[in-house]
Amino acid sequence: MSDDRWVVLGLAQPRAEWFSKLSRWSTAASIPVDFIKCVSRDEVLARLNSGRSYSALLVGGNVAGLDRDLIDSVRVAGAVVIVVAATTDRDWCELGAIAVLPEDLERSELLDALNDHASPIRQIAAAAAIAETNTRQEATWRGQLIAVTGPGGAGSSVIAMATAQSFASEPSNHSMVLLADLALHAEQGMLHDAREVIPGLQEFVDAHRLGRVPIAQMRSFVFEAVDRGYHLLLGLRHHRDWTAIRPRSFETSLDGMLRSYRLVVADIDHDFEGEQETGSRDVEERNHMARTVADSADLVVVVGVATTKGIHSLTRTIRELVASKVESERIVAVLNRTTRNPRRQADAADALATLLARDSNVGNIGEPLFVSERSDIEDALRDGVRLPNAASRSLHRQLSERLGQISSRNGSEHKLPKVREAVPVAPGSLGHWSDQN
Repeated sequence: MSDDRWVVLGLAQPRAEWFSKLSRWSTAASIPVDFIKCVSRDEVLARLNSGRSYSALLVGGNVAGLDRDLIDSVRVAGAVVIVVAATTDRDWCELGAIAVLPEDLERSELLDALNDHASPIRQIAAAAAIAETNTRQEATWRGQLIAVTGPGGAGSSVIAMATAQSFASEPSNHSMVLLADLALHAEQGMLHDAREVIPGLQEFVDAHRLGRVPIAQMRSFVFEAVDRGYHLLLGLRHHRDWTAIRPRSFETSLDGMLRSYRLVVADIDHDFEGEQETGSRDVEERNHMARTVADSADLVVVVGVATTKGIHSLTRTIRELVASKVESERIVAVLNRTTRNPRRQADAADALATLLARDSNVGNIGEPLFVSERSDIEDALRDGVRLPNAASRSLHRQLSERLGQISSRNGSEHKLPKVREAVPVAPGSLGHWSDQN
């Protein structure tokens, strides 16, 4: 081994014996480790964001705030997490930790863990790849995911309901379809006349912060829409509650939904802007649910109305999806509340195609689907009964065909929520100092 040293952050409960022991070893130079004590989770995150390289975070298993998102933040920064715990009653490795050591650890145990999993500072660039290799979950069976979005007033939430009900009507999908309300202004609870608001999305995501949740437990967070045949995950209780949905925990929660159901229909917002477009990390985190679902979905159904403004808004949403790296072949345009007049439907389809053709980045998304205006839909919503089957029959048939095409093209594999990766910065891309600075 070279003269490189490990630079290790430490976070533990006050007076933790292993914490003091490790500090003495580092001070006495009995181990090649530069040990930096931290007093809180916030200090750990601040040091990780300072630009300095670190080899690992050694953290006590009983520390408040030790969860999937903290571990993921360490991994993204290029370091690994080693948990020091008295018991192994929690699967820390499933959360992303690279190793678990006992509280009465010896120097040899610590050095073995650092040698096997962490990198000295000169080799720190490879640490993120090591962590990613060790924390990646084995591929297992996953259901399919349909995202439904659209400008306000287009009826995307009702289309999401109709889609979930139509697929749940298939015998093979009995109790295996989930309608998940992932919009910031969540309205599925109102549309389903849900008298209870708990549990919902916040509790579902919070359960995934500290480990993998069994399927039986995940289903305790949803409600059964008995008349419509699917399960419902209620959304945020207030728009501001998006701040409680941490990105890594949400990604794991979405993966949990797909492990539990044959089909997940997600009602999402039509805002997909991120930090790259706005320069704001807060905007990206606010839109993280919509961005993650759209990126992972087998199909993204974009709902609009066949008016001048409606088609313009529909076109803009499709362009924003493509700009967010959603392939055109996964996008399905739906014109809602249209007339049954074939001529007018053809005119609306031509107008949409003409507007989309002006953007060379948008490929062929195929012909739009038409859902006719029906007065009995409002009656069904008011009475809390099944939506009319005729309202979704054509939509279900065409979406099933699109899903079949996607499945045959991708084989049996389904996309998983992407884990954020460290992005290398090209030399010179961040500017330079000059005499004028």
